[in-house]
Amino acid sequence: MSISLLVLIETQPGKSAEQVKAFEQLAPKVRAETGCIEYQLHRVSGQQEQFVLTETWESEAALAAHDIAPHMIEADAANKAFRAGPATVLKLAKV
Repeated sequence: MSISLLVLIETQPGKSAEQVKAFEQLAPKVRAETGCIEYQLHRVSGQQEQFVLTETWESEAALAAHDIAPHMIEADAANKAFRAGPATVLKLAKV
């Protein structure tokens, strides 16, 4: 069964372009990971500093491997320079 996530992101005022640039650099690496079905950043309409990242993974194992991938560890450290705080990760369950 696939795993879907919504990741709520807020950037510091005036730093949303840094979030977009970081995503553009990271996305090809993530999309190349085994088990990645979807990895897409969306800006919240009318909210310059708010984003939603949608992710879908083939399995829990693929998601777990993603979480410890070197490029993700590096990105998590770099995000602190432009994010307002930690992202909120919502794991979705189909109804």
